[in-house]
This record gives sequence, structure tokens and C-alpha cells, in this order.
Amino acid sequence: MPQVKIFSGTTSRYLAEQIAAAYGTRLGDVTLQRFSDGEIHASFNESVRGCEVFLIQSTFPPTDNLMELMLMVDAAKRASAHKVCIVVPYYGYARQDRKDKPRVPIGAKVIANMMQSVGADRLMTCDLHAGQIQGFFDIPVDHLDGSAIFVPYIKSLNLDRLLFASPDVGGVVRTRAFASKFGAEMVVCDKHRARANEIASMQVIGNVEGYDIVMVDDIVDTAGTICKAAALLKERGARTVRAVITHPILSGPAYERINDSVLEELIVSDTIPLRENSPKIKVLSFSQLFARAISNVVTHDSISSLFL
Repeated sequence: MPQVKIFSGTTSRYLAEQIAAAYGTRLGDVTLQRFSDGEIHASFNESVRGCEVFLIQSTFPPTDNLMELMLMVDAAKRASAHKVCIVVPYYGYARQDRKDKPRVPIGAKVIANMMQSVGADRLMTCDLHAGQIQGFFDIPVDHLDGSAIFVPYIKSLNLDRLLFASPDVGGVVRTRAFASKFGAEMVVCDKHRARANEIASMQVIGNVEGYDIVMVDDIVDTAGTICKAAALLKERGARTVRAVITHPILSGPAYERINDSVLEELIVSDTIPLRENSPKIKVLSFSQLFARAISNVVTHDSISSLFL
């Protein structure tokens, strides 16, 4: 069996160190440096010849993260690695998964083409914005389910009257799958956007009076939707409102909105590092989930066995 080596890009090192420790190894030695004009250079400081290499890097802004990852893949392939698996806890550009109006790109497909063109043999990621993005790849994609980490935490809260809510119509399938793990019902917050990151109107479809609401989504960006939905649910009689969202982008006024909101807590993962602390944000680590997935890939065991 080929030797396994795990390396990290610059901005995901905090998570990669935990993944490597959970797997039972240390991070490999790689140098990522920049020329004075900002050009990135990657070099492995140990042999990867014949190894099964796992490169960990989320592709949140800036785009340097993505470029680092591409250069590491190319360096590993040229150094005769047996296989190169890119572990992308947060897959950026996933919101651009289709042409929703004329003359726009399909950004998620562009990123998929880039990853494959440099020679990646496999992609491992978690809670894609749209599951069909897996179809953009002609290599194996291990799409991990974050509910394996979130569900035990929600159960530990012992909420009396649990009800799940989707903050928009597009998240109904994700929320229904989450609710089914509890045998619970769900409601929908139907929103209309005036433009990107700006909500024109929102309404609740379903009864929430007296319930403990858990909203489910994959991404929280400016937190406008989640905070507006929480306020509306409370107005409609919800007893408590909290949210489970995998990828905490949290740009612009997000932290201020969350701190000022009626949310009991915002439960997120560590696929993206927080820029600042907030008493309302609870971070759960996905390191064990990714470590187990890497182990199963190496031993050719089932990935779906990791799901609830």
C-alpha cells in the first residue's frame, strides 16, 4: 500500500493540522512563498514519489488559496506522487452552479475544470451548495455530509418541540434530509431577492408557534437572510431560533447582524476560519470526519458508512 502523506495550503493549516493528528500522522513539509509581485511558488521539502498525497485547502477568498492548491497539485504530480487527492472542505464558487441569466459563467464548472486540468485524481469536499456540482467532475468526488457532526450536537440540546426550517426554497431538500434524522417536520421561509445579498421580501410557509426552530443551510455570507428569517420566525411565535450552517463565510456586516439578531446561536463548522469571535457562534470541528474519510479512501472502504 502506498505511503500516505498529508499537506496543507496556507489558510487551511489550522484545520489540516487537526485532520493529520486525527489520522495519526503529521503534516508534510511544504514551502509556499511569494515573489515580491505576489506570484506564488510551491515546493515539497520531502519526497512524495509513489505516495498517496492528500492536499488540504479550502477555496474561500482570496483566490490565492485556489492558486496555491493548483500549484501544489502540479508539483506533486511532477514529483511522481502515486495519486493526488485534493481535500477542499469549502468549495468556493459553488453558488455559480448554473446559468440563471444570459451571458454569465458557470463558476463551479470553471473551478472543476481547473482542478482536473492540473491532474488531481480525486476531490473530497463537504456540503456542496448544489449536489449536482459532482457531475462537473470526471474524477471520483467524495461529498461528505456535515450532518454527521451537527446532528449529535443538536440532540445534546434536548429541545422539547423541535422543528426545522429552510431559510429559502432552494434549501428544502437539504433541510428535509436533516429533519428526517430526527423524525421532525419542517417549514420554509420563502424569500425574494431584489439583487445579490439583498432581500426584498420574506414569508413563512407553515406553523411555527411554540416550537424550537433549527434553520439549516450550507453557507452564511452576509447573514442577511438568516437573521431576517430568525426575526420572522420569532414574530410568528417560535419559542427559540437557532441555525446550523456549514460554511461561515461571514462577510461584510455579518458579525454585527448575528450579534444583534434573535438567534440563540449560530452553529457552524471550521471549514472556514472565523475572522472574529462572537458569543452567538458555536464552531464544531470537521477534522475527525475528514480524517475518517481519508482513512476509508486509503483502505478502499465505504465513504457512505460515515454518514448518519
